Amino acid sequence: MNLVQLEYIVAVDSARHFAKAAEKCFVTQPTLSMMIQKLEEELGVKIFDRSRQPVVPTKEGEQLIIHAKTVLGDLDRMKGYAKELQGEIAGEFHIAIIPTLAPYLIPLFIKQFTAKFPLLSVHMKEMTTEEIIPKLKRREIDAALLATPLMENGLTEHKLFNEEFYVYASKSELLPKKKYVLPGDLNINHLWLLEEGHCMRNQVFNLCELKKMEATKSNLLYEAGSIETLIQLVDKLEGITIVPRLSTLTMTTKQKSKLHEFANPKPVREISLVTVDSYPRKKLIQQLSDLITSNLPFEVSSKKTDVVAVFN
Repeated sequence: MNLVQLEYIVAVDSARHFAKAAEKCFVTQPTLSMMIQKLEEELGVKIFDRSRQPVVPTKEGEQLIIHAKTVLGDLDRMKGYAKELQGEIAGEFHIAIIPTLAPYLIPLFIKQFTAKFPLLSVHMKEMTTEEIIPKLKRREIDAALLATPLMENGLTEHKLFNEEFYVYASKSELLPKKKYVLPGDLNINHLWLLEEGHCMRNQVFNLCELKKMEATKSNLLYEAGSIETLIQLVDKLEGITIVPRLSTLTMTTKQKSKLHEFANPKPVREISLVTVDSYPRKKLIQQLSDLITSNLPFEVSSKKTDVVAVFN
């Protein structure tokens, strides 16, 4: 067994085609096929079902490919760490970010980050927390930006900041005439929610204690895929939703008039940069953490000292 064989099976799994995988690996198809066959013979396991088109991994092959990706990922990280020991940040860096954070946080730091480290190839992808955690543990990605605490063994959370939640409500909601509102002031029958799979949905459930309340069924049940959709639903169809602070910074004056602050302790979500415990590129993680926090607007700065309650 060698690393080249592992690269070949990962390439076939990605392309689902031997000829396309061979082209990607800059070898002939017979060479690639022969190397994979030798690996299968050595392991005593068929990795791919060649009778199907497109080619698919066998059940056993799927697990072997996961391990192959882990080994190759560890090799890339080792090369990157070796560069760091020489004072250079280079190589590949795969980072995930939850969709309810991505459109608001990424523009604040990504241009400066890539300019600061021109030799670093940054691969960034939006994923839900449920998708991120297993990929982190399998070391398919290097780090993730998401809401914490996760309470997951094997993961290290580098806290960046607390992001406050706000009520976004149409004027027809007739909320109490006071500066700060309580969760109990909200009509849960008029509440627009994110679809399942988003951790912010669970945070809103906990904040509004929806599991303890019985909502009246409506003839329209809509679960949104993004915060922007929630805002548009309130703007066009009225009602209420809960939004994080970063999403309010680009709102129009008219939209900002629909925002309401919660009373203390203010509900917040904790945002962290998360890696596996053994992740070696600590200098890169520290540099990224510092860059993010230094580019935060004061409204969400870690320097704020409001009384808060973290929801997860």
